[in-house]
Amino acid sequence: MLPSHQGSFRLFRLAGIQVYLHWTWFLVAAYIISSRLGEYSSPLWNALEYITLFAIVLMHEFGHALACRQTGGYAEQIVLWPLGGVAFVQPPLRPGATLWSVAAGPLVNVVLFPILAGLAILASAAGFNADTSDLGRYLTVVFIVNGFMLAFNLLPVYPLDGGQIVWSLLWFLMGRAKALVVATTIGIIGVIGLFLLAVVQGSAWLFIMCVFIFLNCWRALLYARQQAKLEAAPRHTEFICPDCGQVPPAGPYWLCARCGKPFDTFATDGTCPFCMTTYETATCPHCRHLLPFGLWRQPPPIVPPRISS
Repeated sequence: MLPSHQGSFRLFRLAGIQVYLHWTWFLVAAYIISSRLGEYSSPLWNALEYITLFAIVLMHEFGHALACRQTGGYAEQIVLWPLGGVAFVQPPLRPGATLWSVAAGPLVNVVLFPILAGLAILASAAGFNADTSDLGRYLTVVFIVNGFMLAFNLLPVYPLDGGQIVWSLLWFLMGRAKALVVATTIGIIGVIGLFLLAVVQGSAWLFIMCVFIFLNCWRALLYARQQAKLEAAPRHTEFICPDCGQVPPAGPYWLCARCGKPFDTFATDGTCPFCMTTYETATCPHCRHLLPFGLWRQPPPIVPPRISS
């Protein structure tokens, strides 16, 4: 349900992060700009308003991406689309790293809040009022929408930033998978409330947003339940993922690409016992990285020499 760079235009690359713009952005931009033509004396102000708001969205997503990089994680692309933006980040599998990667996005809006408020106040003091001036109206709208973005994103509804912050905090207390089960359950309850609000207000835009949130929250809940089973499974202690440091579970959690049957790839040295297909790599069920078997093996523990007296 998340947008990808497929069907998107490449805009630019900054700090090693590629920014894409999905083609549907232009359709929604044309609709929203045309629906607000009466707000300004020129449609150029409408276009500037819309572009500025997405510039704020882009700064928000760069907050996520750069914070993820700071923790040692991966962040290589951002996609802008009609519902906002998505930073494709993969922080290390630690609650602190995930919390910082998530919280850095809303922090951008927090920093912008007094700046935009100050600009709107200065414009009003200079005679550019929101009721009579295009500049005053533009600055006021940008200030209000930035505040709305901040408040909406902090709702405890997964996958919004607020829901992911709840997940990260619970992760400290109960582990990654159980925390995600709780956070997504809270998110589903929250999105039901948003659905009711959308119906009461007759907001098609909020309804579409709720559908997107619900589908992603439900997928995350199913994934969390699967991960909870993996966490409870016995482990192949002689192996460890070199990327995330997790020990793989013991059990038929890998599907053979040839015969489609599940098997325990670490118990058979990568050979499917049903069709005898041999694999030289294994996918980590935690970080989803595909890695050669040779990198998985843990070195034997170093036993200190016995000193006889």
